[in-house]
Amino acid sequence: MWVRADWVVKVLERNVPSILWMARGMDLKIQRRLCSKPQEESQPQPRSRSTLRVPGHKPTDWEKRFLLWAGHFKKAEDIPETVSIETIRAAKTTLRVKFSYVMIALTILGCVIMVIRGKQAVKRHESLISINLEKKAQWREEAAQSTSAKP
Repeated sequence: MWVRADWVVKVLERNVPSILWMARGMDLKIQRRLCSKPQEESQPQPRSRSTLRVPGHKPTDWEKRFLLWAGHFKKAEDIPETVSIETIRAAKTTLRVKFSYVMIALTILGCVIMVIRGKQAVKRHESLISINLEKKAQWREEAAQSTSAKP
């Protein structure tokens, strides 16, 4: 039984394409569709500004505060009437980072305080188990008193 050579090549191209491409001397970088961008997209293209984009943005009061807190301007009087959107975005990003640092510091401080308070409670021989047992004993006494008070 004879097999046609072109049929074998088609089957191999579908099942083992990289072997045939290497055998043919083709560049593998072009054929990796899912792993990399196509050649024409990988080169940076000059960005053109949209015609609808406003060259300057009048900042609101909150945006002015963001600009001050982020350190872009020293005083509120230094902020110009119009500021670029990129400057406001940069200020907001800076504030997000600063806020996350503050939250990390407060979390660590809270953990340290809770450890200290827990060690103090151990020195006083207080624990959740003893507190819960005392509450349950008190509830039993109240329940016993309420049942004995009813005639």
